[in-house]
Amino acid sequence: MQLEECLNFMLTKAHHSVYQVFKSDLAKYDVTPSQYALLRCLWDNDGQTSKNLADRLSLDYSTMTTHLDRLEHKGLITRNAAPCDRRALQVSLTDKGRELEEPLINAIVEANNKFLKDVDNEKWLEFRNFLQQLCDIEV
Repeated sequence: MQLEECLNFMLTKAHHSVYQVFKSDLAKYDVTPSQYALLRCLWDNDGQTSKNLADRLSLDYSTMTTHLDRLEHKGLITRNAAPCDRRALQVSLTDKGRELEEPLINAIVEANNKFLKDVDNEKWLEFRNFLQQLCDIEV
């Protein structure tokens, strides 16, 4: 099989291109694409446990802890014992974290548009569905 026919190679190459643009567009807010994803989860449902966030984002716990450490250091989140289970950590947005919602979402929309501006909406939906199928495969 040629390298360019390998699904892993092509997805990795595409991911790298997309990631670099998103990273660049979010840099002025001192937030990485991964940190944006975490913040997005909290904007949708503040006060989740770190385990719930890790599950939603398909991250292992050590990676999640690193991301949370950085967001907490930036003053965007707090972590406290969850009221229902003191062994679990509840992650909550700070005011500073809430204030970034609109500008970061706008930056993400602009970054998406850089890649999708010339893509037919039907093709984008098909591609998104294909990616979801790949995500749903049990390994």
